Amino acid sequence: MTDPARDSVAAYNRQPGVPHAPLDTRMGIEYVEASAERVVARMPVEGNTQPFGLLHGGASCVLAESAGSVAANLHGAPDKYAVGVDINATHHRGVRSGHVTAVATPAHLGRSSASYEIVISDDDGRRVCTARLTCFLIPIEPGD
Repeated sequence: MTDPARDSVAAYNRQPGVPHAPLDTRMGIEYVEASAERVVARMPVEGNTQPFGLLHGGASCVLAESAGSVAANLHGAPDKYAVGVDINATHHRGVRSGHVTAVATPAHLGRSSASYEIVISDDDGRRVCTARLTCFLIPIEPGD
């Protein structure tokens, strides 16, 4: 029996036109589910904190932009790639341990842009951050 979520992640990981970010590796980001309509990614809090031991707000933004960008690239594939042009985030609560999970869902899927709402939650399902990412979809030129 196949698992559609796992199959979509495997398909994303095999997709030749979608770049994979070295920053994801540095931050410990793992993709659990990946499609243009929903990306789920998780990241450890440990190693991604500010000096007081809380999850760094910038780390939340990296997770949000990574999840939203993967979704936007899957939306634009195979003839367009996505570049982030706007991100905003509201941080609701601090997290000191465990993992945080981002779920990116579309707010707008167009021909030249895609916007996603990204909700980041802690291991107990409490909302940690709400972000919105907008990406331009750029046509891939022959030879790119």
